Amino acid sequence: MARPADLFDREVEWADLDAFASGPRPGVEIGVVLGRRRQGKSFLLRRLVAAHRGVYGLAVEDERKPALLRFGRSIATALGLPGELALDDWTTALRLALGLDGPGPGRLVVLDEFPYLLRGAPELPSVIQAIYDDARQDDRSPAAKLIVCGSAFSVMSELLSGARPLRGRARLNLLIRPFEYRTAGSFWGIDDPEVALRLHALVGGTPGYRDLTDDAPRAPDDLDGWVQRYLLNPSHALFAETDHLLREDPRIVDRALYQSVLAAVAAGETSPGAIAGVLGRDARSLWHPLDVLQTAGFIRRSEDVLTRRRPVYTVADPIIRFGMLVVRPRQAQYEERRAAEAWVASRDVVRSRILGPHVEELAREWTLRHASAATLGGGVSVVGPAVLNDPAGRARHELDVVALADGETLHRSGARIRAIGGAKATNRLVGEGDLGRLDGIAALLATRGHEVTGMRRMLYSRSGFTPELSATAASRDDVELVDLERLYSGS
Repeated sequence: MARPADLFDREVEWADLDAFASGPRPGVEIGVVLGRRRQGKSFLLRRLVAAHRGVYGLAVEDERKPALLRFGRSIATALGLPGELALDDWTTALRLALGLDGPGPGRLVVLDEFPYLLRGAPELPSVIQAIYDDARQDDRSPAAKLIVCGSAFSVMSELLSGARPLRGRARLNLLIRPFEYRTAGSFWGIDDPEVALRLHALVGGTPGYRDLTDDAPRAPDDLDGWVQRYLLNPSHALFAETDHLLREDPRIVDRALYQSVLAAVAAGETSPGAIAGVLGRDARSLWHPLDVLQTAGFIRRSEDVLTRRRPVYTVADPIIRFGMLVVRPRQAQYEERRAAEAWVASRDVVRSRILGPHVEELAREWTLRHASAATLGGGVSVVGPAVLNDPAGRARHELDVVALADGETLHRSGARIRAIGGAKATNRLVGEGDLGRLDGIAALLATRGHEVTGMRRMLYSRSGFTPELSATAASRDDVELVDLERLYSGS
């Protein structure tokens, strides 16, 4: 089916869903769609159902009988039947919706917000398993498709794990992610890369946030007012978005603990030991909360590209980072409608803890997704940060970007390195001193046995470069300068 005209981007997701829904294989095929709230899952699936003339059932927090009644209405509407369908159990309801017991073809059925249904009907995965297994044994079974969708990561991911009934039975397991930073800028209709960068650093690529606002900032001078109207306004939905996100995961019961962990990570405590120190806890007691936050998509666990060392944790969702660093510390001021004053007081935190780490992350993303082979001197397999200790020079070098060549893996000694780089979000122009630092690190990497022939020195800057550095880069084949224009539109 052609992609709907009102569906922005999502070409890959639509193609995967359409191919699943169009499959001719007899029997029941199962798909799982998950993603954080406001990513457009329901928007996408409603259009898929319309294109394939299926049945779309949206669950709410209901008991078993009202949930079945609601689903019966959805079936009746899809089939053009008058009145309501009285359904006694989920086996009957699903077989009817899928078209398994009639003379006609099978149908596509979507159960949206599936975790709500599980609260009142925990037997549903076993019901679906039985329907799936029965259809496989019946050579006359029509081709029917069932998609279950939800926002609670822990619930949806566990559907296919271990000894769960649906383990090994789902053909489709699709994660709907936020828009990547370039797509997000286009979605908001922002042409200025400085504005696009700063907005993405605050709210990320979640498309649903645009629907909650009446406008979008177009110039840098628009941002302060926009932030105060929406993100720092206690009357607006986005003000409490972090709390709403945490409530989605049923495993997060002690929200004070999880908020404290998130606040520590957002403030720059990246190791379990450092996080535990801030909270006054033993590091071992945080392994479970960190695992929950990681699987829920709230924090990101990164590995040093070059050296085996403890994992580094960072906040994965910009709006959670914003909530932890800007909203939470001055919440009383915002609730007293002193947003302008509190926002000014937060500028240093925004610059150092939000913009700085965000530019570093986008530099890695650009290198992996958008940089051409000509820019990097070839293909890359892994891009990430690294720390290099230099005992002889009594120094510790942090690299924001390390790109390994195709075929290389993490931590391999003697790996071929395509590029190393540093990213700056300050107002200072990046100069020759920054390039000299990378040249020194390149020499150190060579002494460690890494292959650095032709390795690129990548310098990323939000504010640009000095004339001297630009002249040097023009005379060297191994130096690449990436400003905001190139970050958003170049390769």
